[in-house]
Amino acid sequence: MSLKDAISERLREAFTPDEILVTDDSLQHVGHAGAGHGGHYTVLIVAERFRGCGLLERHRLVYEALADLRKDIHALSIRALVPGDI
Repeated sequence: MSLKDAISERLREAFTPDEILVTDDSLQHVGHAGAGHGGHYTVLIVAERFRGCGLLERHRLVYEALADLRKDIHALSIRALVPGDI
């Protein structure tokens, strides 16, 4: 299983999202530190669990769900929304 798929699976288990999109952006970062082995990802996740949470809390929840995968993630861009935000 790819890291992209593992991220997606872990977030699905943790949040049962209405929508999730994980993009591997690693090829866009070739040539700078940490880019040699991938590890750059963008996450769009829409889940009711984020309702009432501020931006930092939403990001903290995502990072907690990915705790054991973070050693392989060099950069993570997160857009965590509630249904109706889009």
